[in-house]
Amino acid sequence: MSSKPVIAVPACRRLMGIHPFHMVGEKYLTALRDATEGLPWMIPAIGDDEILDAIIAKVDGLFLTGSYSDIEPHHYQGKPSRSGTLHDPERDATVFSVTQKALDMGIPIFAVCRGFQELNVLMGGTLHQQIHEVEGFFDHRENKNDPIEKQYGPAHKICLKKGSLLSKLTGQETANVNSLHGQGIDQIAPGLDIEAVAEDGVIEAFKVRESIGFAYAVQWHPEWQVMENPLSLALFRAFGEACRKYALAK
Repeated sequence: MSSKPVIAVPACRRLMGIHPFHMVGEKYLTALRDATEGLPWMIPAIGDDEILDAIIAKVDGLFLTGSYSDIEPHHYQGKPSRSGTLHDPERDATVFSVTQKALDMGIPIFAVCRGFQELNVLMGGTLHQQIHEVEGFFDHRENKNDPIEKQYGPAHKICLKKGSLLSKLTGQETANVNSLHGQGIDQIAPGLDIEAVAEDGVIEAFKVRESIGFAYAVQWHPEWQVMENPLSLALFRAFGEACRKYALAK
């Protein structure tokens, strides 16, 4: 039997031509393989509780990825989305269900970008749908005309809360991160503790306060070239270690 932890990764559902496909970005899967030394297991975005119950009982961690789609605003009592906004209701249903199950069971959770927003919404928080239009905030979106290396390159500084996991991992008070998001947290959910903010005040990291297990989320993309970024690698290593401990305790 493998000693590597099994890490569930909910998929996005996208139409390719006339057929729906379930997919996960390769950079997330390779980051889990290389940095956590785990076995990524893609969960189809079908929102079937019977299937999700069976899957979650067999895994040692849950990783929530970023996506090109936005959470449907009715989940956080938001205004209707602008015309043309990409949504993925099947992913919404799957992630909200499986993440609640993981929280209840103490399964380690690491969430990035859309996953960061999903965890906040699941626990009762709200989102800004166009954060760059909120007075006082920067434009946190990438320039899609830039080369990919620049899109995912360092974009701004974040301030790390004293005593936070990030400050413990780095020994620093600040860090530089990439930024590729149009939405962001408006109201932080009850039960979440802010761990880092951008210089404009946008929330960049939080933890679940009373989680049984590791439950951490960041707004940026630490999976990008994870093995070359000490902070990103430390985050994935911490998640991987939590998954291994959970597996051993089963």
